Amino acid sequence: MIDFPDLADIVDSTPSKIVMLVADGLGGAPHPDTGKSELETAHIPNLNRLAKESAGGRTVPVLPGIAPGSGPGHLALFGYDPLKYFIGRGVLEALGIDVDLRKGSVAARGNFCTIDGSGLLTDRRAGRIPSDEARPLAELLNTITVPGAELEVLHVEGYRFVLVLRGQGLSEKLSETDPQRTGAAPMPVTALAPEARRTADAVNQFIAQVRELLSTQKRANMVLLRGFSQLPSFPAFGKAYKLNPAAIAAYPMYRGLAKIVGMRVIPGLHSFDEEVEALHRHYQEHDFFYLHYKYADAAGEDGDFAAKVKTLEELDAFIPRILELNPDVLIVAGDHATPSIMAAHGWQPVPVLLRSRLTKGEGTPAFNERACAAGSLGTFEAKYLMLLALSHAGKLQKYGP
Repeated sequence: MIDFPDLADIVDSTPSKIVMLVADGLGGAPHPDTGKSELETAHIPNLNRLAKESAGGRTVPVLPGIAPGSGPGHLALFGYDPLKYFIGRGVLEALGIDVDLRKGSVAARGNFCTIDGSGLLTDRRAGRIPSDEARPLAELLNTITVPGAELEVLHVEGYRFVLVLRGQGLSEKLSETDPQRTGAAPMPVTALAPEARRTADAVNQFIAQVRELLSTQKRANMVLLRGFSQLPSFPAFGKAYKLNPAAIAAYPMYRGLAKIVGMRVIPGLHSFDEEVEALHRHYQEHDFFYLHYKYADAAGEDGDFAAKVKTLEELDAFIPRILELNPDVLIVAGDHATPSIMAAHGWQPVPVLLRSRLTKGEGTPAFNERACAAGSLGTFEAKYLMLLALSHAGKLQKYGP
């Protein structure tokens, strides 16, 4: 935990290396027809063999019963208390595509979406339109002007974009427009504090113009905005843990998250295959690597059990390439559960494996929720995972006399 008392006095800089593989939305729940989760259903021989060499357990990303977003889920894995350190989704997306966020700017994560003739949502992601279709729409929205703020709309990937507001006296204390379900209308932005009223007015004027500009589109005929946020100030990950960290992530939001905590972000990656290649290419340059795998979460959010099983099997095929590097500590974790039967982020504890030279005698029989629940690590708050990683890597001295 980054706030551990006297951490600076007990942490050492050593040559040992840590690789933290985060499979987004890793955890699942049993399918009603089989009683097996996605991990239990998947053919994952490499992860199961790795489990037998690892200490297993389950992490609680925030608190029991709380379904976290990816931001809090990742911050906890990095040792930041997610109840103390919070980052809005907009800032994460913006930094992930290298947007210039000046002090006082407000950023929001945007989705193109589909509404019917009554203005009710039929698809919150506009059928997951491809980037080639979404990019010109973002450019069209970038022509909108409103009084009181300078606007910039930038395409991120697929159906996602970022809205940035710049100007004096702007506030992030705004409600979101996404009702988080179909059959409801996008909501207007409301000010959550008196100082946010002018910002709310600017955003609502933007949304009104968006609806008019996109009215002829078949799929992406409206937008949803959430995660209004401004730049936070956090303790630097590398300085606190005496590490030289690198982030290897293809998706912009996760690159933004890594930038906020001070990791070096490896640029120019578009697939997990390229991420693993980058891990090999830069392995001698750093002693901590955050490696992100997105696809399990996307399939879970779509409610597609079979597709999530397939993404886990595809991840499994990469494990031997990661093991070729033989890191001193290898962690396989998830930022949260995304059970396909819920088609949403869940509150369930998330399986975790930690492999080091000290775990060879306490192996977990397989990598899934049930097996890890009985593992030697037990069920613990994710914010303590970094302390375990540092200890197994020989980077923590004794605490106290």
